[in-house]
Amino acid sequence: MSLSSCEKKQEVVAKNEISEETIGQISALGFSAKDAQKVENGYLVEGDIVLTNEMLNSKPDYTMMRVGQDEQYRTTNLVTGLPRNITIRVSSTLPSAYVTATDELIRRYNAQNLRITFSRVASTSSANITLTKAPSGAGYLASAGFPSGGNPYSQVLVNSTALGTANASTYIATVLAHEVGHCIGFRHTDYMGRQYSCGGSAVNEGASSVGAILIPGTPSGPDPSSWMLACIGSGANRPFNTNDRTALNYVY
Repeated sequence: MSLSSCEKKQEVVAKNEISEETIGQISALGFSAKDAQKVENGYLVEGDIVLTNEMLNSKPDYTMMRVGQDEQYRTTNLVTGLPRNITIRVSSTLPSAYVTATDELIRRYNAQNLRITFSRVASTSSANITLTKAPSGAGYLASAGFPSGGNPYSQVLVNSTALGTANASTYIATVLAHEVGHCIGFRHTDYMGRQYSCGGSAVNEGASSVGAILIPGTPSGPDPSSWMLACIGSGANRPFNTNDRTALNYVY
């Protein structure tokens, strides 16, 4: 039985709130508009990714064809000004287990010796990324967006009610590391088909303007242990595997 930060969704009550124009913008950016939801900062797509209005209205200057394989992908939006340290704050709205989980996700990233590093600051401090409790009734485990203006996405909404507090340094750290991956520009490894992470089907969504740029050196076959897979079983742990480390080192 699997839970997902990307596939466990609320029923979309007011689908008509999303216009055909917006659906077209979502698709043009290379994201699935299926079950898209209007949220405070934009639109939630693929279960845990927030596309801001700024991103929806962006005009990419080239076209990137999506390929029907399972390599790892990044967006056109990345963190710039490297080398750079990204600060993370855990809001007091989250239990203390999330501080433990955040320290572990930071350890995982910093162990890769990248040009981007992370550090945790006090809950009362300002930070580049804030982890805070998701709204009551949220239908996802966590959600985040992509970088803008060379800066990481500034917020991860965490459904601590659904995630609980057990397995902080394994399961919860994995979910949060996944969302921070989005914050610095990574797409789902299995965006082309959820058959081996969520039990879904392989669907080729065709060409798009932005959204899924192949990271060289990552394999074309299935990678069922990547930290950027869309779904994760309850209690599971996914530290960075060899392909994840290749992707992180290529981008950062």
